[in-house]
Formats: sequence, C-alpha cells, structure tokens
Amino acid sequence: MYRMVLVRHGESEWNLSNLFSGWTDVDLTPRGEEEAREAGRLMKEEGLSFDIVHTSVLLRSIRTAQLALAEMGMAWLPVVRHWRLNERHYGALQGLNKKQTAREHGAEQVHLWRRSYDVRPPALDPDDPRHPRNDPVYADLAPDVLPATECLKDVVARVLPYWHDRIVPQLRRGLVPLVVCHGNSIRGLQKYLEQIPDAQISSLNIPTGIPLLYGLDADLNPTGSRYLGDPEAAAEAAARVAAQAAIE
Repeated sequence: MYRMVLVRHGESEWNLSNLFSGWTDVDLTPRGEEEAREAGRLMKEEGLSFDIVHTSVLLRSIRTAQLALAEMGMAWLPVVRHWRLNERHYGALQGLNKKQTAREHGAEQVHLWRRSYDVRPPALDPDDPRHPRNDPVYADLAPDVLPATECLKDVVARVLPYWHDRIVPQLRRGLVPLVVCHGNSIRGLQKYLEQIPDAQISSLNIPTGIPLLYGLDADLNPTGSRYLGDPEAAAEAAARVAAQAAIE
C-alpha cells in the first residue's frame, strides 16, 4: 500500500480578509503560521516520514511546508515547487471580498463561480496587472498556458499532468510524498482520485492547515483517507470555508 499526505496552506492574509486570493501571492497570518506548525506536529505524532515535498510557487504554500517540516525536524527534505499546483485562478474576482461580491451578484451566482465544476468567473484582460502574463514568476512559461480565469475543471486539467508525471512515479518507487498546496488544487486531485461526480464536487470544502492522509492500493486507487487530529475540528474548519460567501 502507498501513502501520501495533502495539506492546504495555513490561513492567509486574504483568507482572513475573506478575499478571493487565486494566484495573488499573499503571506500567512500568525494564525496560519500556527496552523502550519500544528500540521507538522500532527504528522510527527502520526509517525509519518516523507521522502519528497511538493508545493505551488505561491508564498502561502511554500511557508506552510517550511514551518510544518521544521516542526517535524525534516526541513532538509527536497522540495519541488511548481505552478501546476497553484490555487485556482479566480480571474476578475481576485482581490474582491467574497460576501460583498455575493451581495452584488447574488449568492447563487457567486456559489457557481466558487464551487461549480465548469463555470468560470469573469476573465482578466491580458493587460491587467493581475494577469499571470505580467508576473515575472511565470515569465518562462508559454503565454497560452497562463489562465485569465479558471473553473475547477480547468484546475483538474492542469494538476493531473503533474500528478501523472511527477508524483505517480515517486509513489511507484515507494516514496512517500507530502503535497502542500491549495483548496482547489486539492479538490481537483480529490475529484480525480475519488471519482467524485461533477454535481457533488461543490460540497467538498478543504480546511486550512489540517493534513489529509491517503492510503492507495497497487493501482493508486484510494483505500481510505482521513484528516489527522480531531475529526470534529476538521469538519468545523471545512464548514467555515463553506460559509465564506454567505450573505448575512
């Protein structure tokens, strides 16, 4: 049996402000830093040991991995950073307040933008400073692979090549990977692994900073998964994610 762990980054500054983050590179809050350290403590208490770490190229993912690994005494592990593990690009919604956007466009429309499988938010103009074409981090990439907006279906399409080309070969060699990324990149990978129907994926919410341990069989099909630590705390954290766009 193979094992791997997925971790959504700790609370970011824009999570705290309830803003659409997407590819905007924001740091962790003090609470997010503590969530990352707690993730490391939970993995250490579970007796987990890793061979390789994967993160996105966004700071909140990178720092979560660093803090968690330091807590485990495994800061020396090799880390691979890749844009394919980035959060979903929210297009023109990036930087907007989720509840305010729901008031302006209606809760149903914002729910579609946030949680549907194949509905994209409004796209960014190529000249918009928020477009990744204008970010030096992505200067070496072909412009046509850089999104102006994404739905979850698009995220699945960009995450799966990384899964098949990078992570699967490592699992086949018996390595144990730790993947620290984002809510939607994890949702996309879970959708693929667990064959979650399009109509049901909207109800899947990923809590920040809580490690999700997967067991996989010889064909890399899940044999089970669970959040480390208190199951009720994980459920409450996921419920808080679901409530972010609710209109009060």
